[in-house]
Amino acid sequence: MPNQTENSKESLGYASSHNIIRLSAKRYEQSPYLSKYMVDEAVFGLYANRFYPLSLGESGDPITEYWKLRKEAMLYDVPEKPLEIKGPDAEKLLEHVFTRKISSLKRWRARYAIACTPSGHILMDGVLIRLAADHFWYVQADGPFESWLVAHSAGLDVEISDPYSWVLQIQGPKSMEILEAATDPNDRPDLDSFGYFYAGKFRFGGQECLVTRTGWTGEMGFEIYSNPQIDHLALWDHLLESGRPFGMGFGSLESMGIRRIEAGILDNGTDIDTTMTPFEAGLGAFVNFKKDQFVGRDALEAADQTQLLFGLLCDSGTPSSGCELLVEEERVGRFTTGGYSPTLEQGIGYARFDHPSENKGGWLGQNLHWIDKEGLTHSGRVVNLPFYDEEKRIPRGLA
Repeated sequence: MPNQTENSKESLGYASSHNIIRLSAKRYEQSPYLSKYMVDEAVFGLYANRFYPLSLGESGDPITEYWKLRKEAMLYDVPEKPLEIKGPDAEKLLEHVFTRKISSLKRWRARYAIACTPSGHILMDGVLIRLAADHFWYVQADGPFESWLVAHSAGLDVEISDPYSWVLQIQGPKSMEILEAATDPNDRPDLDSFGYFYAGKFRFGGQECLVTRTGWTGEMGFEIYSNPQIDHLALWDHLLESGRPFGMGFGSLESMGIRRIEAGILDNGTDIDTTMTPFEAGLGAFVNFKKDQFVGRDALEAADQTQLLFGLLCDSGTPSSGCELLVEEERVGRFTTGGYSPTLEQGIGYARFDHPSENKGGWLGQNLHWIDKEGLTHSGRVVNLPFYDEEKRIPRGLA
């Protein structure tokens, strides 16, 4: 079995798993925090028309940052794009677009929500935040979702806009202590009652930001949403200074990436896309047929509900996107993503199958083979996602 040092760059590094090209920043957004961590060897990805740090080269070691995330805390500059939906018909629009109930979402709460195409396939996923009866933010994944909302808003009294908010995540077991240290105790929600998927307004060094108890790591943590009026660089310095006594570091998405795979968090456009339904992705729990008509409902009611996306624990090797899955000599699927898990001490990945299994019990629990990028054959076992912490006790602060 390969050790952690051998796997640190190739397996954890998103940047090293794809071709790297030069790309002009024209027409794309750059982070307002960029000057705080930019180095010559940095590699950036493009997501929701925003650049984000995939790798910081030799200045960031993904294994060290991974364990800091698991044991202390990490600050991440992420490219999630909030959209603002506001007006008397805001709830009506969102009920029509999303597959789960929106009217039951309380103010200052957040909820994971999926939007489907008329054919019942996944168009977008993200976190919906209710700020008032007629005021929402939707933190979308990659894709042109703003135009989709506009197209479905015809005849409705609703305004859809870009609030120009940039998102930071502080994740790890010390994150709530950092939130307490970084915010004004006289101008924030009660932290003892600030639960998982809650939202609120907090002041950091005198600057007000929206905060949610969410994240993309499966660890306890929170996200900070800026606004165009704040001093972003002062916010950054304030957060780092507040987090220093708790061992907080800053890193690229290399360490965040493998942790999100362990946690079973799916990436839109990579693990889920417009060729699969929520049922195939294992997201059927987020489809509510008790609500009124929504985009894709008729197709979903008629759809096969067999799950086709699972985890794969690898006996040897470290999988990556595109590696083929085999039963005997027949291709049955591929990895959508993969890497080496320092916690499990083995390769893991998401297995997307081309069709339902011929076995009565389905794909779950089956042993199969997969081919790595060098053409070598490895074995693995199909498991449910997430790979551990199935009840999400870690992000809830219960573990």
